[in-house]
Parts: sequence; C-alpha cells; structure tokens
Amino acid sequence: MFKTWMVVALAMFGTLLMGGAPASDTTVLGRGWAIRAASVGGAARDLSTPGFDTKAWVQAQVPCTVLGALVDAGRYKDPFLGQNLDAISPEPFQEAWWYRTEFRVSPTQLRQHTRLLLDGVNYRADVWLNGRQIAGQDALTGAFRTFDLDITNHLQAGANALAILVHPPRKGDFTMGFVDWNPEPPDRNMGLFREVKLRRSGAVSLENVYVRSDVNLQTLKEAALTITADLVNHEGRVVSGEVTGEIETLHFKVAYTLQPHERKALVFSPEQVPGLRIRNPRLWWPVNLGEPALYTLKLRARAGQGASDAFSTTFGIRQVGTYLNEQGHRGFIVNGRKVLIRGGGWVDDLFLREDPRKLEAQFRRIKHLNLNTVRLEGFWGSSQKLYELADRAGLLVMVGISCQWEWVEYLGTPQDDETYGAAKTPAEIQLVASYLRDQVRWLRNHPSILVWVLGSDKLPWPEAEKQYAADLKALDPARPYLAATKGWTSTLSGPTGVKMLGPYDYVTPNYWFEDTSHGGAYGFNTETGPGPQIPPLSSLKKMIPAAELWPINKTWDFHCGRHAFNTLDRYLNAFNQRYGAASSVEDFAFRAQAMNYEGVQAMFEAFGIRQPQATGVVQWMLNASWPKLYWQLYDYDLVPTGAYYGARKGCQPRTVAYDRAAKTVHVVNDTREALENVTVKARVFDAGSAKVFEKEVRVSCPAGASALALDLKSLKPATSTYFLDLRLSGKGGTLADNFYWLSTQPETLDQAHSNWFMTPNTAFADLTGLRSLPQAQVKVTSRFEKGEGIITLTNSSDRLAFYLDLGLVRAGSKKPIASALWDDNGLSIPPHETRTVRVQFDPTDLHGERPHLTLHGWNVVPRD
Repeated sequence: MFKTWMVVALAMFGTLLMGGAPASDTTVLGRGWAIRAASVGGAARDLSTPGFDTKAWVQAQVPCTVLGALVDAGRYKDPFLGQNLDAISPEPFQEAWWYRTEFRVSPTQLRQHTRLLLDGVNYRADVWLNGRQIAGQDALTGAFRTFDLDITNHLQAGANALAILVHPPRKGDFTMGFVDWNPEPPDRNMGLFREVKLRRSGAVSLENVYVRSDVNLQTLKEAALTITADLVNHEGRVVSGEVTGEIETLHFKVAYTLQPHERKALVFSPEQVPGLRIRNPRLWWPVNLGEPALYTLKLRARAGQGASDAFSTTFGIRQVGTYLNEQGHRGFIVNGRKVLIRGGGWVDDLFLREDPRKLEAQFRRIKHLNLNTVRLEGFWGSSQKLYELADRAGLLVMVGISCQWEWVEYLGTPQDDETYGAAKTPAEIQLVASYLRDQVRWLRNHPSILVWVLGSDKLPWPEAEKQYAADLKALDPARPYLAATKGWTSTLSGPTGVKMLGPYDYVTPNYWFEDTSHGGAYGFNTETGPGPQIPPLSSLKKMIPAAELWPINKTWDFHCGRHAFNTLDRYLNAFNQRYGAASSVEDFAFRAQAMNYEGVQAMFEAFGIRQPQATGVVQWMLNASWPKLYWQLYDYDLVPTGAYYGARKGCQPRTVAYDRAAKTVHVVNDTREALENVTVKARVFDAGSAKVFEKEVRVSCPAGASALALDLKSLKPATSTYFLDLRLSGKGGTLADNFYWLSTQPETLDQAHSNWFMTPNTAFADLTGLRSLPQAQVKVTSRFEKGEGIITLTNSSDRLAFYLDLGLVRAGSKKPIASALWDDNGLSIPPHETRTVRVQFDPTDLHGERPHLTLHGWNVVPRD
C-alpha cells in the first residue's frame, strides 16, 4: 500500500504553457505477428532474435486467439457452417503456441524508459526479447490480469524481436468461457486475446489515473471532481518536476520530488483545486434520460526542465447508486433518478475477434433498440473500445464475474457448494482478487459502468468478497458492487435483492404479467427471456447446409445452446400449438418472427407496466457469438430477428402497452418529463378486419412510472383471433403506437411444473386463424438517398394487413443490407390507413449497387 501524497495545487484559468512535446507514447503492437505450435521445434533464443525466418508460420494480428488466427488464415474452412466446428480437433491446442513479432526502436526511443504491457493472456506466458527470457509463466498467469514489464535494458537500436510462448488453460483455471450459450471453441480461447503495447516515458510516468465525480443530487447544479494518479520514478536518482492538468478551461499544477524508484499517490481534490468544484456540469445520462456528456482530462509530467510523460482520458460527470424498494427488490439510480433497467446480455465473438466496425454497428443497434443497459457476464472486450462506445451512446454496463467459474461443467473441477463460487483457497482468492483489481484499474474511468458484479449464479466465498470489497473501496469508492446476480444473502453485504429464476426457454407472452414467483415482472431479473429466437431465412441458409435446411434436425440442434438447451423442442411445441405446424423452412422462418416479436415485446412491456415493483430486466441474450438459434435480438451477422423489433417496440421510452393478465391498457413513461393530458386510443378488429371496439381517453403519467388508461376485461370479440391497435398522442402528434394479435382462448400456465428454465402451459392461445386471414392490398412507395430511406405503405383494402416485414437488399446480388435500421418493422396496418417507415443504413454496404426494398406479410402478395 502506497502512502497518499496530498498535494497543494495551484488552480489557474486561461492558457497554460506546458513547454515542449511530451516524451511519452504508447504503441499498440497489432500487425506483423506470426504464430506457430511450440512442438514444431526451434530454440526460444533463436526465434526471439531479430531476422528469424517466420515465412512458414501463420501470419496474424494481435489481439487474437490461436484458433481465431488459424481460421482467419484459412487453415479451417467455414467453421460456423453446419457442424464443422465440431470436426476441429482440440488436440493441437493442448500444447503451447508461440506468438512472434518484430518492432523497431530509434536512438531517441532507446533513451526513454519502455515497458511491455500485456492486457490479456490466456492463460500463462513466457516472454522472450532479443534472445533473452524476461518473464516466465510463474509470474505471467491468469486470463484477466494485466502485466507491466520494464524492458528498457533489453532493447537495442533498430530491429527488436518479441516472442511470447502462450500456454493453454487447464481444468480448474479461471479463464473465460461461453458456458451453455454455444459450443466451446476447441482452443478454449488460448492466446493473446487483448492488446500488446509498448509504453514509453521519461524518468517519471503517470499511472492509474482516476477521475471520481460526486454530484449534488438535490440540485444537479454542482459536481465535485477528485483526480488521483500514481507518479512513478523509473530511475535510481532523485527526480523533481511538476505535474500539470487540464479539463477544458480549467488548468492546475503541482510540484513534486521523488526518491530513487519511488512511487507516490497524487491527489487533486476540490479543496486543493477549487476549479474541480464544477458549476452547472454537463451530466452524463443514460439513454432516454438525457445526453451522455463527456469531458477530457489531460495530465502531463515534467522531470526537471523536460517533458516526461502525458496521459489523457475521457470521463463523465455522473453519480450512480443502488436501493432496495419496499418489497426488497434492488434497483439502480443515476444522478438521483431511479432507472428501470432494460438490458441485454452481451457476448464476444466465439474466437474473441474484435472487429471495430462491427462493434460500432452493434452499439448503434443497442441504442436503436431503446435498451439502456448491457450486461457483461464476465470482462468482455479485446480492448476498451466496447466501453468507449457505451460511454458515447449513454448505455449502462454491468461488468463482472461469469458463472464460468462456478460450475464443474465449465471450470472443469468439482464444485461442492451450491451457494458459493469456486475461488475458495487463499491462492485462488488471491488470483481472482488480482483479476478484479486489474480490471477495475483498466476500466473505472468509463461513466457507462454501473456496477461491479462479484458473482453470477453464486456468491463469492466470504473471504473473497471481503477482499473484493476492500479493493473496490480503495480503487473505486463511488460505484456500487453486487455480490451476485442471483437472489442470495451475503454475510457481508446482505441481500442481493435481484433474481435469477428463469425463464431461459420459451414461455407464452402472458407469463411475464401473470407469474409472481419466478421470472415474471417484479424485482430485477438479471437474465431471462423466452428462449429461442429464430433468425430469418437468409441467416439460416448461412449456418445450415442446403440439404439439411428442412425438416429440423441435429444440425439445427448443434446451433442451439448446450445441455438443457440443445434442441428447439419446447419452442416448436408452442409454435405448433399456437400458430400451426410449418410446412417448409420458408414458412417456419417467416412465421417464427411473429412469435419472436410478441414474446420479447411482452417481457419488456410487463416490466415497464409493473414499475416501481419491477426494477429491471436483462434479456438473455442480446447478441450472438456465432450463428445460432437461441438467445439473440439480432444474429451473428447483425441481422435483426423478430425479437429485435419486439424489443424496440416494448422499450419505447413513452408508450402505450397492454397488460395480458389484467387485460388493461397503460401509459408507460421512462423519461425525465411527466406526460400531461395525453390521449390513448384503442381499437379492436376481429379476424375479418371488422372494427368491433373503439375508445379514446385522456391520461397523465409521471416521469419514471406507468398509469392505467383503459380496462378491456369486458371485451368479447366474436372471432377466436383478434387484433388490438393502440395509439398514444399529445401536443406534438403521435408519441407511440402498439399492436397485438390476441386470442379469445386463454393461455394457461402450468405453474406446478415450473423449473429453473421455463414454465410450461396446460393450454395455448389459438392463433391459427392468422393463416387464413383475408387478403389485403398494400401500395408501396419508397425514396432512398445517402443512407436513408422513406417508405410509405398504404393499405388500400378493407382488410387489415398483418405483420409486414420490410427488408433491404442489394439490387443485384439480393444480399441483405445488415446495417439497415428500421424505425418500425413487423408492423400491421388497419384498413384504408397509411404508415410511413424510415430506414437508415451504411451506404458502403451497397458495394456500388442500389438499395432494393422487399416486403412480405401474412396476407399480402410479396413485393420484391
């Protein structure tokens, strides 16, 4: 523990002359790597010498796992098609693999202090540089540790060779994993899965910079910033100088003296720098509550008369907190405002490949979905880009421990306790505590991070939690932690106040409103959802060979989950009962989108209607690590499933929604502004498109709440299948709309036979009448320009046009434009009405072709 050095700082406004360019830089060693199995031979001294011939090696870019690099190099073809992944033998990945690169050092750089930073090694490593071993696996162990190696005295002017021998994880190692979400990669993600960097500075460097914000929650008109950093002397002599800081127009500085090789904790507080008490701050708000404002802190260290180091970080001014409501359910607060968590579970690529363009596209989708939270079960990300994108988008992030470490099936060693996780011995606790310390230091400046999660399905052992809590108090005292994402009571921190009671497989839409003892809409359900979400036909054709597309078979099963989730049987039973059996893969893929839509729409709407008793829900899952059939709002290629637009509709920040249990209509308002005297209009159509009910009422709804608008219990349509159309309007016109297809035959839950992953039914809704809807005619006009399109759909008939699915493809190749984001889809249009739909897309996805619109619906002629 380093002693704290409280400084006397001078606050200055205006321009501060720093003098000279900073003598620091960080270089990411990303390109120019080659990998090879250690068994091929060759002495470490030789292959870590500049000029060693690696032409026969596999060329790679880091970060990468071994298998990811081999797939990218074409050594394994189409691993995601059919059952090809299962054919890849794990045998080559039981041994260590070399990662090798070369970099150049100039005479000027040779005079600097240089450290080799390893942000993520799975799982052990030996490091060689210019023919000498500089670190071994006895010290470099642990997937979520970060390593800082001083290599100053091992460098030479000109070419330098770096070789890292990576050893694979073994059973019992605390590594990353995909649990039951999808197959395990044969190499278990061994490799350099995060960045490798060179960090250069002068005699003194700035380390572990942290900006803490405390907001006046009564007024939101003032915030206090506290900046801490470690100042490190890398030389065997006394060094004096000054540290200067800058946040926009605020400037400050402090003088220092460091003894040989001394490290001191530097603190800038509002008491020492009055300018750190910010008046009228631009606050960082999550989605739908305000703008996610960001600031930049720049620190510079001078040693003597020369520049020595510089560090820059973005941060947000915001304050997060947590509470337990009257029922004992946990909720979260941002800037004093209770936030209904509407989230999705994130997972990285199966081979941990981080494509920056794809990552950016995913975060556009998450915001487009109207979600406000991303839950990481683990510490995902090959770099900090994921968290930077969340910062800019205003998305909250839950970060923490995965259940990979809590069950024998995944950790690989027996676990004899149902309450506590695997890290139990002093050595294990020391390792996982070092993981948390390193990850917190790595990520804590990101305002998007809401909470540190210390356990998933189980609690950490008390000794582990005690260490975690002490470290968090020292490193990040302004952010809460959650002992587990399941409803346990910790002996240290008390009840978690959250639940993990399923479901994970298909449940009928009424479940979310009716269930009061499992996963229904009360409290904070940290992971749940209606199970399988079948992707569109174009995606199915990419993952399943043509000869195996129909009927559903073992190849389909291979692209499901693992263990209890390795088939679609439960989903198919409900699909056949509710909609009728499919006659072809085309029929199934299209109609499944409607079942995806209504299932996820109902889940999110139920939690919105039932607030404040309901405090949050995380859809399991948000995205896909590979092409699959379970747990995704959009697929591996970012193509939305029907669940995507069901989630977007269900998470509208201001909406009108139907309670399937109470048969009532509600206004839901998840913004910071009250809705005053808005209009709710409800219409009901029977299966023949006749309007059988219409009513309009005025309603007001406070911010962050729901309000009852209509009671439809007495409604008794004449046809088994019927439709409910809802509209919410105010001074500015239409605020939101919603649409439901319903049945007079009730769906009855079999609560007596509920289990941890689903609640079955004793009776299902009869929606088979949707198959025989009378034909409707829809006229379409469209205009596209510079990545935007406006489509006008006019139902010119007396028949309701049901579930219109709009698509955008390239005119020549007919390949889907995956970047297309529709403001509405899977929509239905009553007789003689018009809807205007907008779409945005990346023009580069056209590859020189024109955008081409497709339209499919249950009772309209397809348009192509």
